[in-house]
Amino acid sequence: MVKVEGTLDEMYELFGEARRAVRSTKRAVKSARKVTNKVKRPLNAWQKYVKANSNKFKYKSGSKKGQINLKAMSRAFKKGRKK
Repeated sequence: MVKVEGTLDEMYELFGEARRAVRSTKRAVKSARKVTNKVKRPLNAWQKYVKANSNKFKYKSGSKKGQINLKAMSRAFKKGRKK
């Protein structure tokens, strides 16, 4: 570790430019992330099927009552698909 001594003005002269450089790179990275995150791929057939509320099979009793039964949904999805 390095010990730096001096007045506050001297410190700003030494480290002020480094702070500005770090801030500008952080801003650049954030803006680049925003651009890359906006591109979304389309949903596949299964994802569209699961998203629709009309296709959701729910457990009617037992410990999973009210939860979605994905096994039953999968069976119905596979039966409905044309090969």
